Amino acid sequence: MHEGDGSGATSVQSPRITAAKSTEVASVEDAKDQATKLCGYLNKLAGKGPLRGFKSRWFVYDPRTCYLYYFKTPQDALPLGHIEIADASFTYDVEGEEGLFEISTSGKEFILKAANAQVMRYWLQQLQQMRWEFCTSRGCGSRDSWISPTLPHPHCGLVARDTVPDALAFQKPSESMEKVRNDFTMETSAEGQVGEHTARSPSSALPTSTLNRSIKQWGTDLRISMSHLRPGRGSESRRSMFYAEEGEGVDHATKDPAEQTTMQETPKRAPRDTHRNSTGSGFSFDFGRSSSRSKRLSSQDGAGSGRPARGADGSGAECNGNKMSDTELRLQRQQEELGRLREELASQKEMVRVLQLTLKSAQWERRPADGPEGPQDTAASSLEQEEEQEGQIRALRSHLEKLTEERDSLQQEVAALKVKMGQIQEQLAMLMETIQAKDQVIMQLSQQGGAASEGNCSGSPNFTAKELQELDRLKDGLQGYKSQNKFLNKEILELSVLRRNAETREKALEAKYAALEAKLCQVESKYLVLLQEVQSPMCSSSAASPTREVISRLLEDALQGESTSQDEHPVFKPNPVSEYDVYGFKTVPEDDEEERLVAKVRALELRSLSLAEQEVSVGVKWENYFAGTMNREMTRCPELKALVRCGVPHEHRSKVWRWCVAFHVKKFRESVAQGYYESLLGLARERQNPASKQIELDLLRTLPNNKHYSCPASEGIHKLRNILLAFSWRNPDIGYCQGLNRLAAIALLYLEEEEAFWCLVAIVEVFMPRDYYTKTLLGSQVDQRVLKDLMNEKLPRLHAHFEMHKVDFSLITFNWFLVVFVDSVVSDILFKIWDAFLYEGPKIIFRFALALFKHKEEEFLKLHDSTTLFKYLRYFTRTILDGRKLMAMAFVDMNPFPLRQIQNRRSFHLERVRLELTELETIRQTFLRERETTAQSRTVFSDDEEDN
Repeated sequence: MHEGDGSGATSVQSPRITAAKSTEVASVEDAKDQATKLCGYLNKLAGKGPLRGFKSRWFVYDPRTCYLYYFKTPQDALPLGHIEIADASFTYDVEGEEGLFEISTSGKEFILKAANAQVMRYWLQQLQQMRWEFCTSRGCGSRDSWISPTLPHPHCGLVARDTVPDALAFQKPSESMEKVRNDFTMETSAEGQVGEHTARSPSSALPTSTLNRSIKQWGTDLRISMSHLRPGRGSESRRSMFYAEEGEGVDHATKDPAEQTTMQETPKRAPRDTHRNSTGSGFSFDFGRSSSRSKRLSSQDGAGSGRPARGADGSGAECNGNKMSDTELRLQRQQEELGRLREELASQKEMVRVLQLTLKSAQWERRPADGPEGPQDTAASSLEQEEEQEGQIRALRSHLEKLTEERDSLQQEVAALKVKMGQIQEQLAMLMETIQAKDQVIMQLSQQGGAASEGNCSGSPNFTAKELQELDRLKDGLQGYKSQNKFLNKEILELSVLRRNAETREKALEAKYAALEAKLCQVESKYLVLLQEVQSPMCSSSAASPTREVISRLLEDALQGESTSQDEHPVFKPNPVSEYDVYGFKTVPEDDEEERLVAKVRALELRSLSLAEQEVSVGVKWENYFAGTMNREMTRCPELKALVRCGVPHEHRSKVWRWCVAFHVKKFRESVAQGYYESLLGLARERQNPASKQIELDLLRTLPNNKHYSCPASEGIHKLRNILLAFSWRNPDIGYCQGLNRLAAIALLYLEEEEAFWCLVAIVEVFMPRDYYTKTLLGSQVDQRVLKDLMNEKLPRLHAHFEMHKVDFSLITFNWFLVVFVDSVVSDILFKIWDAFLYEGPKIIFRFALALFKHKEEEFLKLHDSTTLFKYLRYFTRTILDGRKLMAMAFVDMNPFPLRQIQNRRSFHLERVRLELTELETIRQTFLRERETTAQSRTVFSDDEEDN
């Protein structure tokens, strides 16, 4: 079982001890993805009515779904919405606002704005290219890309070599088509303004100098102004005429959470002097005034909504694009709260003073006339009271005069504002006349320029500075129209090709549907014929009976492979059971006809289970999860754990396995230098390892039913040899154990060679106990005793049944634990087990071992013979096909399943097994000594001596 006792221990220690600590190792694929990731800040138009405006959003393109997701900030986990680029068209207006462009999808229009025209053209060209690449490669791959538009993550490992082009895939664009597209391509560059590095700097996608007064502040001012036109109602219940229950956004299907509550926030306390700016309309204008009232309005806008005032983008507490820290936000809130409390204190003091005066007057009125004072005191007090009342009357009159003066000033203000409004209207009319005059000048200059070029005059005309400026502007406009012409020509060309491809795909789908319907009718007719023959069997038992002929013909049709007819179009052929499954394992044997039929039935049932609605819903959940992790790395969380327990889809398994392995061996990889695996391979090439001989013997016996390991020239054999030799040098205490080859072979199916090596390290050195793969297999023996204890606890009836018939099931389960169910269950269930195993660790093996027994518990209880029981034990796992039911048993029916309980039982049984091994070693040594003593005293006689 083992090789490499440690003869190479001394030589291998040097690269492990002297290796310098390196930084965290990142995969090359992730680095490439980050380098080519299309992301950056853009401004998205959202809102309704007067609150409609641009808000800065972080956009990220996902090449798998061809979606352009937008987030509030780069750190957000979930997107606010997405734009489907695959079915979109792009356009922009040369004479429009700089950087403004439009994306039109089915039923939706998105208006975006870049920092400048150069960045806009870069985004448009990149989105065009991404749409072209996605749509032209949509039909490629071994998956049914016609059903789901999502492209898989790029596979790694040996399964990546199995990608077979779909029969319905589009033909690759011709060279002439690519040449025409390249001719229409604009030369654009947006270095420093697009990419992940822009997430670390504030959003600069839109110059906000003219938008410092935010849309939200403007809406708040409108509500405050309108509230004073409706007296007699509390400020808490006042709402502006622009109040809306629905949030803003052009696309209501993907509204921002922040945008949905923008128009629902009303100020808690209206300022006292707000009515001074109120006119007969609902708007509060302030042309060029620099009073303190506007500042109070802006500050109370933030305080009224419970937040500091926001900038034009409305995202976070920003002012001119600079984000405020949490400390500044708290300080600003405290200052606003302090100002509000001071105002309340002043109002309360005024109320107390009025109440005191009222109380004094009431006391004087209620004082009895026959009091202890004399007549003179009564007269003096009455005079004093009259004087005090006269003072109050004078104060009220002065206050009334002030209010009258304030009313007059407000009327004058209204008149002045009306005059200013008239002046502004006059200025607007003058500007319109100026624009018309400029248009006429442009036309004249263009005519003069054409005449000058036709005349080919030798002398240069004398242009004024203004005319030269207009000429330059016209040249820039001409260049802009040329760029727009190129862009639109390319857009029309690509959309035409994509439309033809869509029509071709639709026709192919219709043809495939018709072929599948015809095939279904044939199957139903054969099934009905078979039922009819079985229902009324013929009396004849000869070999030539009609029933036998019908059954033989149906079996022959069922076992027949793909049609070899050249006339049959690939579109009209339904998906048959292929010779190998998606993992490379052989599905249908070639020898025994009965086994072929059983294997084909099993393969068809597995395929039907994979197309079930539950499996499709799991795939949708994974798509949603990866959409939410575009801006962050994968982390261990309950959501990911629940998804992994449902099984990782084939298209995402490489990515998930890479992350799991990197997470578990992070400390190991940080403690060694880069190129550590290559150094181990170099050491294996230079020196002969004691385990190399056994490794060579086991290579072809690893997975003989998998095409990647079926012959010595297979690519998997070479990689498997490298991994096992490198591990034998890394861990000389183990060297090589039969079982490590299967673990590494499974890892190689979805991981690259070095990643599969680290996966083997994670299993042996992180997951499993120390002595699991050593000579004594001590850890494996302990786990079998732990499994018996858990069987007695979770499945007491089955455990008692095995004990009664003296069946030791550990003879079968020992291999389950040693190679994590490889070659014990069907491939679909095997990889679901490995998904959870690489995420959670060895506890998964116990869960699924018990779940397998529970799945077939009733069948075991029906068997009452030890021989039959043991025979059924050897193959019953291959009869379990419903992985969803098995996983429900493992993760629901087996609960609670604490890891501490397993660890405690491992410690208990470990001591017992060590004592037993010590006793066995003592018995062995005693036997060897007795045998040596007997050999010395024994006399050997020849045959002649015995005869004599």
